[in-house]
Amino acid sequence: MLGRVVAFSNVGEKFKIEEVQVPDPEPGAAVVRVTMAGICGSDLHMWRGDVPNAGMAAGHEMVGRIAQLGAGVSTDSLGKPLKEGDRVTYPYFYPCRRCPICLRGDFAACPNEVARRPVGEAPFLTGAYADYYYLRPNHHVFRVPDELSDELVTPVNCALAQVTYGLERAGLRAGDSFVTQGAGGLGLSALAVARSMGARPLIAIDGQSNRLELAKRFGADETILIADFPEEAERVARVRQLTDGIGADVVADFVGMARVLPEGLAMTRNGGTYLEVGNISPTDEVALRPSQLARGNKRIVGVLHYNPWAIPVALDFLLRNRETYPFHEVISHQFPLAEIDQAFEQCEWAGRTGSSVIRGVLVP
Repeated sequence: MLGRVVAFSNVGEKFKIEEVQVPDPEPGAAVVRVTMAGICGSDLHMWRGDVPNAGMAAGHEMVGRIAQLGAGVSTDSLGKPLKEGDRVTYPYFYPCRRCPICLRGDFAACPNEVARRPVGEAPFLTGAYADYYYLRPNHHVFRVPDELSDELVTPVNCALAQVTYGLERAGLRAGDSFVTQGAGGLGLSALAVARSMGARPLIAIDGQSNRLELAKRFGADETILIADFPEEAERVARVRQLTDGIGADVVADFVGMARVLPEGLAMTRNGGTYLEVGNISPTDEVALRPSQLARGNKRIVGVLHYNPWAIPVALDFLLRNRETYPFHEVISHQFPLAEIDQAFEQCEWAGRTGSSVIRGVLVP
């Protein structure tokens, strides 16, 4: 059986769509037929060249159906029966489980984790932008409730699981004030989770007015459009005005650009927490005054991945709140896999003052 898989190219070049042999799953493994894959902000960062990825399988946010199960696989990671045709979601990265960090149960911080691989390397199908995805042996996998559509579930293994884990790491509590820098897929999910936790007020900052309108329906009490507050000092002052002059208990970066970090720290109250989630670039730098942390007794929490428990918690949250928040509107555009170049061009938001896209998905 053959299947398509997409690889990143050099910056400015089109994606490479290749056809590869779909491997039979080894014992403990599975082959998933991808039904929908999201264009996450981190994928756009890679496409721009913020992270060198030429030749690597592209995409990580997805949902699919079991195409073939390897020997010994009959249940998902919660012990629910699993068979061919069942819809599933799963972490897109693989902790080694054999290092001192993994032995502490902190799989999200594993220094040896693997995710996407070059498309010419077995098992070939390691990216979401493909017809099939290969789940390595004994990886965590979770069956998706029938009540949830692909459009709702596609962002679960990135956006919703990531913010669920991140807000827990940041220590957000009922009554805390919360600011999200960025109101894309992760920022919107964070607003819904934070509101369900009892945080107030919730403040969303973004450069796209349509995203901020949706942010209000996801629980934002206040929104800050960058065009209305073009200077950093103005945005910081507005956040402090909305938080009784002291700043927010938790501020989170879902933009992914280093330049927003000093601004976010200035919005964070003394003794508060800055949650860094969005920045994956190894070369993006910004000047920082350590005294801002020491004098303000502030802390920075970095989160790139999540521990596996976050996925079933996110699925349960989605199941219970799918009518409360407009999750069905987060995915605003769908594209065939063959039109991936046009999809990324349309989803790009950097340097634009307006875009109709909230989050785009590719459908193989």
